[in-house]
Amino acid sequence: MNPRLPAPIEDYALIGDCETAALVSRDGSIDWLCWPRFDSGACFAALLGDSSNGRFLLCASDKSARATRRYRDGTLILETRLTTPEGEAEVIDFMPLRGVNSDLMRIVRGLHGKVEFCAELLLRFDYGRSKPWINRLEGGVLRAVAGPDCVVLRSPITLRPENFTHCAHFTVEAGQELAFELTWGPSHLPMPRAEDPHLALEHTTHFWRGWSGRCHAAGPYTELVRRSLITLKALTYAPTGGIVAAPTTSLPEEPGGERNWDYRFCWLRDATFTLLALMNAGYFEEAAAWRDWLFRAAAGDPAQAQIMYGIGGERRLPEWTASWLAGYHGARPVRVGNAAAQQLQLDVFGEVLDCLYQGRCGGLPEHDLDWSLQTALLDRLDQVWRQPDAGIWEVRGPLQHFTSSKALVWVAYDRAVKSIERFGLKGDLKRLRASRQAVRADILAHGFDPDLGSFVQSYGSKALDASLLLLPLVGFLPVDDPRMLGTIEAIERRLMRRGFLLRYDTGQTDDGLQGGEGVFLPCSFWLADNYILAGRLPEARALFERLTGTACNDLGLMSEELDAATGRFLGNFPQGLSHIALVNTAFNLARADKPAEPRAERSGVEGVGALQKRLAE
Repeated sequence: MNPRLPAPIEDYALIGDCETAALVSRDGSIDWLCWPRFDSGACFAALLGDSSNGRFLLCASDKSARATRRYRDGTLILETRLTTPEGEAEVIDFMPLRGVNSDLMRIVRGLHGKVEFCAELLLRFDYGRSKPWINRLEGGVLRAVAGPDCVVLRSPITLRPENFTHCAHFTVEAGQELAFELTWGPSHLPMPRAEDPHLALEHTTHFWRGWSGRCHAAGPYTELVRRSLITLKALTYAPTGGIVAAPTTSLPEEPGGERNWDYRFCWLRDATFTLLALMNAGYFEEAAAWRDWLFRAAAGDPAQAQIMYGIGGERRLPEWTASWLAGYHGARPVRVGNAAAQQLQLDVFGEVLDCLYQGRCGGLPEHDLDWSLQTALLDRLDQVWRQPDAGIWEVRGPLQHFTSSKALVWVAYDRAVKSIERFGLKGDLKRLRASRQAVRADILAHGFDPDLGSFVQSYGSKALDASLLLLPLVGFLPVDDPRMLGTIEAIERRLMRRGFLLRYDTGQTDDGLQGGEGVFLPCSFWLADNYILAGRLPEARALFERLTGTACNDLGLMSEELDAATGRFLGNFPQGLSHIALVNTAFNLARADKPAEPRAERSGVEGVGALQKRLAE
């Protein structure tokens, strides 16, 4: 069989068990799966090369078969219906919640007439590099072993070896049902036991519907919100509560380009938006688990605080290149790990302090590390906030005094002041207020360009940056301040591409990389939030509906970026921050006609996440 290139990103579906995840293409190929954790080596890595790097195909033999797909209502269970001239069948793909081992189930059901199928299993451990030793056991069971990994396939159809691949052709008739069970386990332990696929399907359906049924209503956007929350739950590593930015690595931000990053880790800068999305929707247990993960990850010497950690709180995330992989449609390098973990990014201090403040406002249980950790971080911030940093976008060019970074420094001091004022915590209010004012004065003196009538990306620069849209959202300035009005207008004029925003113009910023990138979806949601704050609700709704109509695939999944000209998805997929932004903007729109407050002014659960008209300067 000739090697097959991966499908367009938007053609993939996500399935997972809240510890790892797989991507399933529209044509029935599982092209990405890391076992046993999100950050483990992939055993199916066709996504970053071709089918010879590992996949599990289950599809109609008739290449003209029509495929329609959906998630079973309220779940992460994928149902793909295949229609041919001879009949109709469906494939049900899911990963049951983790028991002793990790399972991937594929159930084929005949609906009408008969449908001919083909199956193809090609296991390649360690990101497509290691060929396992495969032997056939009693009952047609296949066991593949390489190093620490063992994967077992239990199938009612015998798969025969063919050019280092195991293949089968079979027919499914109406009323017939065949179940394929792929199971991972440590190679040094006894072979994983078989599970009942029908019982597993019933339990998995019950779990997801029970979980998603708790979602608060978001008006006309409730179903979009529920699907995004299911996606966020699937990106959560259940044992620790950490939420990965995406389950993939090295899907390019530009076709064929080098802006390819490993996103299978947890970023502190996503902390507040994540917490608000979960609390908005009523998931306070998950919000507390995320906050507690943050405490454990950030605990220790504040001088060693990082901007991101592993899903268990790991700190060493060395970046290396999987040189044997050709990359997604030739986009190289393929990176594993992320060197940005060692960057200085001042904005994370504000995100951590804001996240913990919002948790306190939302009534989350107090944590024994809570205030002591925050005061230690503030002491560290006193020492470093005047330094240049790598910024919110983690540039690999020269360090700069990024305006949005300094604004989040202001947030750190502001939330510390509010925590003392509102909750009676102990601290030096005079010093914290003075620090807050000093940062504010620094930003207004150096981050605003009077000639442009706009805040700028970094001090002394003429470049714009969509992260400046955070200034009203975090309470630094009211949205109707002339300086913000000028900034919003300048961003719309210079960073808008076909109705969506770039995060910055790569031609104006030395970010240490070649090439460009697509429009950045979270920034476009932030623009909608600014419209809501300004009372421009028709424009906010129009932008939100344009985003969800264009940037969501047929299953409601979003990537990080889009190619504005073609609508093709770019960047890692599905992207947690895009879904978080969707959830928060949806609730902001749903509650726009109710009294509510921006992030800086909240004092309780009611209205958390809603944005309205203005902030007192």
